[in-house]
Amino acid sequence: MSAYPDRNRTALMVIDVQVDVMEYAWKREETISRIAELVRGARESKVDVIWVQHSDDGMQIDSEAWQLVPELKVLNSERIVHKLWRSSFEETELEEILEELKVGHLIITGAQSNLCVRHTIHAAIERGLDITLVSDAHTTLDDSWNGAPIPAELIVAELNRGCSDYELPDSFVDTKATELIAF
Repeated sequence: MSAYPDRNRTALMVIDVQVDVMEYAWKREETISRIAELVRGARESKVDVIWVQHSDDGMQIDSEAWQLVPELKVLNSERIVHKLWRSSFEETELEEILEELKVGHLIITGAQSNLCVRHTIHAAIERGLDITLVSDAHTTLDDSWNGAPIPAELIVAELNRGCSDYELPDSFVDTKATELIAF
């Protein structure tokens, strides 16, 4: 249903699963394990894997904090998008990569649920791409708002709820658990 009828391919996107971002993430090991399972499945099915890496003053490019977690390895043939903003689309080559690869559907995993994952999903659906958020393969940290604590578990659950059966005229977002993803 994507706005791009000439883009019939799917890609797996792994957002900001970096050393610093994941250090204290909720369900860190389980999330990384599920992402690794999805990456294996995508590769076996010849589905493109797109990696996203964030950098800022606290995560300088090439620093240890900036590196992807050691449990996940990028293949030379896979694309890496470097970004400075929460959206993986803002001031990056992501749109061009998706067009080149003929991708109209993204399966999204990564961190942080309430920041870069959320903003990338919104930017993608507003561009007419279809999205599947892997409900048990994204994570974040505990947070707070106006002094009220917000546990990471609730942040993850809220994003899953917000992405369930969400449609625009030419695109959709839905959620599926890792075990239900078929490449």
